[in-house]
Amino acid sequence: MREHEVISADGTKIRVWRTDAEGTAVLLCPGVGSGPESWPTLTDEAAVVSWYMRGTMGSDRPDDEKRIKLADHVADAIATLDDAKIERCVVMGWSMGVTVAAELARRYPERVSGLLLVAGAPGDSFDAMLPVVPAKLRRTLSVTGTKMLQAAGPLLDTVLHRMPVTDVTTFVLRHAGVIKPSSDPEDVKAAIAPFLQHDWRWYFTLALALGTTPRQDLSALRVPITVLAAEDDVLATAESMAEPVGPLPQARFRLLPCSHYLPLEAPEVVLAELRLLHQRVEAVEWAVADVFTQVSRTRT
Repeated sequence: MREHEVISADGTKIRVWRTDAEGTAVLLCPGVGSGPESWPTLTDEAAVVSWYMRGTMGSDRPDDEKRIKLADHVADAIATLDDAKIERCVVMGWSMGVTVAAELARRYPERVSGLLLVAGAPGDSFDAMLPVVPAKLRRTLSVTGTKMLQAAGPLLDTVLHRMPVTDVTTFVLRHAGVIKPSSDPEDVKAAIAPFLQHDWRWYFTLALALGTTPRQDLSALRVPITVLAAEDDVLATAESMAEPVGPLPQARFRLLPCSHYLPLEAPEVVLAELRLLHQRVEAVEWAVADVFTQVSRTRT
């Protein structure tokens, strides 16, 4: 794993990371405050490039702390691609990173050859949460709860920064409904340890800024798309993920027996679906090139 800093469009220093694996590059749009530890298997076997969100894990906060809207995250994605000299590739997103990945494809279709959207709705994330709550109340309760957690940030810092990450901690997380027992304990430990060290007021500030993005219209997208939803996800309902891509001709949807932490619980499935998506992208691009060749020959 390699890390270094790049400068985003507004001058904010962003810390980017990339794996050492060879192969076709893929850009990962991270969930709020997540890093490579959340993607076991994938980061070992795929050529992934990504970044840490503003103000987390080595990336600076912007001078204007309001510069954490969707457009700012998309600018960070472009800066990451440009730094890696990647003109066009498959783009992944997890959780609220799905919103960033979808917007990148909408604004810069020439940079995105395919989309893999994992456990996250394309926009309006707060409306997609809390599936057991009546639909009319979801957004209000989700936003209110997030604001309460934001206000409690200093208290959360005091508690979570001192919490030891041990076998007992991971056992509790994996058997209390937070993360499924199908996850590997060592993978969970590696992902949770840096996650607990966030500035939690800032973490929930990021979530509020990105989560209130309106639902995105994906109807103009023409690239292959794969959506991986989780049956027991309390932060992104299957319906909120399926409906935006349902009418699209090149969309593939899978519902897995996982929680929101699907990348930790089914890493082999994520890797297999990424490989399949690469094959679909290659097939589409070959077909387009073939049609273009035939048209050119007809004209000459």
